[in-house]
Amino acid sequence: MQVQSEGGKKEKVRNMFNNISGHYDFLNHFLSFGIDILWRKKMIRKMGKFHPQVLLDVATGTGDLAIEARKIKPEKIIGIDIAEGMLKVGEEKIKKRNLDSLISLQVGDSEDIPFSDLKFDAAMVAFGVRNYENLDKGLADMHRVLKTDGRIWVLEFSKPKKFPVKQLYNFYFKNILPLIGKIVSKDQSAYTYLPDSVQKFPSGDEFLKHLNLVGFKDLKMFPLSFGIATIYCGKK
Repeated sequence: MQVQSEGGKKEKVRNMFNNISGHYDFLNHFLSFGIDILWRKKMIRKMGKFHPQVLLDVATGTGDLAIEARKIKPEKIIGIDIAEGMLKVGEEKIKKRNLDSLISLQVGDSEDIPFSDLKFDAAMVAFGVRNYENLDKGLADMHRVLKTDGRIWVLEFSKPKKFPVKQLYNFYFKNILPLIGKIVSKDQSAYTYLPDSVQKFPSGDEFLKHLNLVGFKDLKMFPLSFGIATIYCGKK
């Protein structure tokens, strides 16, 4: 979960996600009716066809994507995030599953990834790229740490275009989701930030242009659930 640093926005959102970290997993699954779990599974299955061994999970949050990625039997998974509270929840989940030797989490900024060039076979991010301060900078840093022929995998909300999914989606995102999020998490801003960030994000073909701009090729996208979310992938 990376956001703008200008005007203290990165610190503001870091604090926001730290504040809701204890409720984050419950709300994620409840507000998406559990579909977010299926979306992660689908992306990991696609990734598994390429047999990556060393994985980077950017904006890992509470580690759901990293934990799911264990199923493709990599050698190592490293997750980074700026929200210490989210990482703490993730570390507890990893410990309960006895995955400490496979998955490690640490504080790290998505636009200044604390690893050397050419380190990872795959870099992945779920529901995080729309929060980058500088989208191209964040994507370029993921490109930098990938090995030659390494692949980027992105799972992100998108904007459905067809009736009636578009209308139902917009109503739910703008009215129901923020209300439930506020009641459960006690954070007024967290779940109004979500729909706002989705609306501003350049999804679909526009996002592919950003991947291409920083050097990725063989670009593909896979819309999910009538376009509510999309999986994107590309090769270095």
